[in-house]
Amino acid sequence: MNKSELISEMAKNMNSKKEAEAALDSLLATVTQGLKKGDKITLTGFGTFKVSKRKARTGRNPRTGEAIKIKARKVPQFTAGKALKASVV
Repeated sequence: MNKSELISEMAKNMNSKKEAEAALDSLLATVTQGLKKGDKITLTGFGTFKVSKRKARTGRNPRTGEAIKIKARKVPQFTAGKALKASVV
């Protein structure tokens, strides 16, 4: 399911497609801003969004086999909640 299909599904439960799109965009923007600040966002039953730190490491260029340095960085991480896991099984 892509974003437009998700908006269409949300519109079935809301008054209009425009409201559904605004709600989804607001949720995504809020989660993104929270992660930029380093906050942990927990939606009980659904899951948790957080920022994880990756250490610097050595990798390999797949074409040449040459060793390259990969810098340390922060990456977003999602952990599914108990209710979400149970509903997928």
